[in-house]
Amino acid sequence: MYYLYFLANASLTLRVNEHLLNSPHFSVEFVTVIHQIDGWILRIKLDDPISPEKHGDFTAYMNELGIPYEPDIRIQMALWSLETGQSPIEVMRRYQVAVVSHGDPDKTDIEAFRRQFTRGLGYCPETLA
Repeated sequence: MYYLYFLANASLTLRVNEHLLNSPHFSVEFVTVIHQIDGWILRIKLDDPISPEKHGDFTAYMNELGIPYEPDIRIQMALWSLETGQSPIEVMRRYQVAVVSHGDPDKTDIEAFRRQFTRGLGYCPETLA
C-alpha cells in the first residue's frame, strides 16, 4: 500500500515525516521526497496493509496537508527506479528531478536540502518555508 501526495512547502513535508516517525502502527517500507519548483512530492510505501479505519484517518490527515498526486511519466519512472534500488544520484541525473530523500522517514535530509538551497539562492522561496 502506498500514498502519493503533493505538498506546498517543506514545513508540511517535515510534519508528515514527524507523523510517520511518531506513529508506531505504521510499518513504513520507505518514504521518497522529491522537491520541485512549485512544491514537494511525497511517496509513502507501507510494509503491511493497515486497517480501513487507519487508512481513512491517514488519508484524511494527508488530504488536510496536501493533495493526491498523479505523476507524469518522468516522475513515475523516477519513483519506480528508486523503488527498484537505483541510486538517488543516478535517478536525479537520468530524470532531472531533485530527490531529497529515499528510505526511512528522515527530517535531517529535508532540513539540510532546505538550508543548502536557501543559502545558494540568498533567500527562502515559499516552497522551502
